[in-house]
Amino acid sequence: MGETVTAAELELARYLKAGDAIVMGQACGEPSTLVEALVAQGASIGRLKAFIATSFSQAFQPETASAFALSSMGSIGTLRAMVKANALGIIPCHVSQVGPLIEAGIIPCDVAMIQLSPPDENGNHSCGLISDYVRAAVRKARIVIAEINSAVPFTYGETIHASEIDVAVITDRAPVEVAAAPVSETDAAIARHCADFIGDGSVIQTGVGAVPDAILRLLGDRKDLGVHSGMLGDGLADLVEAGVITNARKEVDAGISINGALIGTRRLYDFADRNKEIRMCATSYTHDAAVLAQLSRLVTINSALEVDLTGQVNAEASGSNYFGGTGGQVDFVRAGARSPGGHAIIALSATARKGTLSKIVTDVSGPVTTARSEVDVIVTEFGAAQLKGRSLAERAKAMVAIAHPDFREELDRAAQQIAQRGF
Repeated sequence: MGETVTAAELELARYLKAGDAIVMGQACGEPSTLVEALVAQGASIGRLKAFIATSFSQAFQPETASAFALSSMGSIGTLRAMVKANALGIIPCHVSQVGPLIEAGIIPCDVAMIQLSPPDENGNHSCGLISDYVRAAVRKARIVIAEINSAVPFTYGETIHASEIDVAVITDRAPVEVAAAPVSETDAAIARHCADFIGDGSVIQTGVGAVPDAILRLLGDRKDLGVHSGMLGDGLADLVEAGVITNARKEVDAGISINGALIGTRRLYDFADRNKEIRMCATSYTHDAAVLAQLSRLVTINSALEVDLTGQVNAEASGSNYFGGTGGQVDFVRAGARSPGGHAIIALSATARKGTLSKIVTDVSGPVTTARSEVDVIVTEFGAAQLKGRSLAERAKAMVAIAHPDFREELDRAAQQIAQRGF
């Protein structure tokens, strides 16, 4: 390890120079102390650029944009405020691409700012709560600044050795937490339809939020579920402790939950600490097509802003407003749809804006995140439309059936035109 300093002693100008590009650990692995220092000191260094995939802290606000030019893969978490202020550069890419883009220098990385656990007896620091592109950033960076946080759990999987760290900032502060979202009646109805596709021995991939939380609560009677996911929340701990998640039937990584990001509360972090049944992996493993192809009964669950009658999925923007991101959706949709006995589910509520706007549409108002050729199952609170292998006319009819009743007449007219044309 290089230099060790306290948070109060950290002077970024000693390590950074004007024009440097910084890659930061994301989500609950965000190095809060380092980000705060960057916000406070960055403007005096000048022309800094920074990349973070997602953020759930309050550190990135429009007034901080003058300190550095911030970019991301989407408007996820609290980054939405930056998008609204036109202060965030959006890089459209799949989660699986971020590490390779860093390694290739396409997403530049002169400085890596990461959060790690204290080391083990061999000097290995766990990546703790986030493993996705941390290793790629460390390999590429000229300077590695690591926040060594004693409150971060030691999780098994990706580690960074002390010798790879140029500046260690010692802290003891609660990592970013994301509490479970309240589950509405609509969320619960969507979850019930999704849960119908998850049987004994299924391997699940899901995100965090109200619908994923609601789904996990419905799986208490399942047996030998497995996990291979890019992120998971507190519900993982509940199902493991209940004996529902055993990973016993997985063709690879039997007995182990594979994950890339822990996004939850202290309850989850304490559960994951030195838990050998959880392995934190880089996206080169969690999202790798060859790895995912070895899993049968893989059920992937992702979200969308809107879906058109033919199955085109928009998970990014609505008109001039950017709300989401590409994320890992396409990586997992492809895997779930191809998995023997598996499914790829896109889950969304049927309406937005208090029921005044249909999210099942004739034409998407933003980019196509997942092509209709990839789509398998679309779920709303009104049911599930299984689209894989069905004609465009059959798809349109199935999509109308899961739209909100207030919009079905209008959508049905568009569906009939598709049936008449054949496309």
